[in-house]
Amino acid sequence: MGKTIHWKFTVILLIVGFMVAVQFNSMQKPEERDTRDIWAIRHELSTEKQYHSELLTEIRELDQTISTYKSLNDTNAGKALSETVDNLYKQAGMTTISGPGIILNVRPSAESVAFGVPITGISPDLLTRFVNELNRFKGISLEIDGKRFTTLSSIRDINGVTSVNGLHISTPPFTIKIITPTMEDSEKLYNFLSASTIRDDFYLDNLLLVIGKPEANIEIRGYKERFENQFLREIPKGE
Repeated sequence: MGKTIHWKFTVILLIVGFMVAVQFNSMQKPEERDTRDIWAIRHELSTEKQYHSELLTEIRELDQTISTYKSLNDTNAGKALSETVDNLYKQAGMTTISGPGIILNVRPSAESVAFGVPITGISPDLLTRFVNELNRFKGISLEIDGKRFTTLSSIRDINGVTSVNGLHISTPPFTIKIITPTMEDSEKLYNFLSASTIRDDFYLDNLLLVIGKPEANIEIRGYKERFENQFLREIPKGE
């Protein structure tokens, strides 16, 4: 009888000890709380709503394209398909475009010139940070030192020289062209870049980022390289 009581008492102590250990561990590592203020949460909510709106716009455009194909006969379907392909080429940056935008000039800082600091090219890290800043804005087209920058473009260090699409970026000075959907978007981009800390990053590398005023018409050349099709294959007629 005494051994049974002793065994039960031991089990109870183990359970109590386990519960105390769990409670102590939870006190030592409390759950992380969201410490953001209401404005930070509202900003994130606004960003998510913007993404949602953009997705709905793309879905409506695709639905409209499908409806157009369904309503056309065989003769007009070829024309509609050709127009779709042209539009896709434009979205991919394969064609020369023009529109409202701004022109930026990257050049050595006055201090580096005055003190005889050797002029070096822009670093890949700085150029990447700059492009990431621009990606806050949707629908823009970008040309860096005469090289069209698209979703397929890459920024790399090749033999110590920063390159875009495998082509070397010139030692400053050089220009960067940005086209926006509307003139209002150009003004917003101008104000954003003027207040952005990215200009300080350029200055730390002995470079100046000079932001030009919004212009009504800027031309950007198309992406010169050809796309490599890795997955799509033409289906023979009759299949």
